[in-house]
Amino acid sequence: MSELTDNLEAIARNIREDLEAKDAARESVLPLCREAIRHCANAIRAVHRQQFDQAKELLGLARKRLTEVEQNASGYGELGHAGFVRDARKEFAEGSITLALVTGKRMPGPDELGIDAAAYLNGMGEAAGELRRYILDSMRSGSLSQGEELLGAMDDIYNVLVSMDFPDAITGGLRRTTDMVRGVLERTRSDLTLVMGQKGLVDKLTDFSAEK
Repeated sequence: MSELTDNLEAIARNIREDLEAKDAARESVLPLCREAIRHCANAIRAVHRQQFDQAKELLGLARKRLTEVEQNASGYGELGHAGFVRDARKEFAEGSITLALVTGKRMPGPDELGIDAAAYLNGMGEAAGELRRYILDSMRSGSLSQGEELLGAMDDIYNVLVSMDFPDAITGGLRRTTDMVRGVLERTRSDLTLVMGQKGLVDKLTDFSAEK
C-alpha cells in the first residue's frame, strides 16, 4: 500500500468520523425541535382559550428544549442554521410575543428569548396573525375593549418589519412575512371598524328608544 493511499484513507477516516458525529448531533436535535414546536403550538392554543398560565408553562418547556438544542448542536455551527432549528426558534418567538401582547405585558426581545434576530422578526410577524385571530374571537363574543389596543400592536409590528430592508438570506424570508402582516392588518382594521360602527349605531338606537 502506497504512502498516498495510506494518507487518503486517513483523511477519509477523519471525514467519516466528523460526519458521523454531526449526524448523531442532528438526530438528537431534530426531536427536540419537534417537541419545542409542539409546546409552542399548544401554548398559542391556550392563549386563545385564555388559559394564560398554561401557555406560560408550555413556553417554559419549549425554552428548555431549545436550550438542549443549543447544547447538543454546539460545535456544529451549520446545525444552528438548519430549517427545523429556525422553525423551532420562530415558533417560540411567536408564542412568547403573542402571550405578552394579549396579556398586556412587555414584549420580550430576542436576547431575552435567546434566539437570533431573523427568527425573532419572523416570529413577531406570525404573532400578528395570532392577534387577528384573537381579535376576531373577541368580536364574536361581543368584547371589543381590547381590539383597538391589539390592532395598534399589529400596526407597530408591521412598521418594524417593513423597516428591516435587508436581503432575505439574512432575514430568513422576512419580506414574505411582512407582506402577510400587511394583508392581515388591513383586513383586521376593516373588520374591527365595521363591527365598532355597527355597535355605535346599536348603542345610539338603544339610547333613542330609552329616551322615547
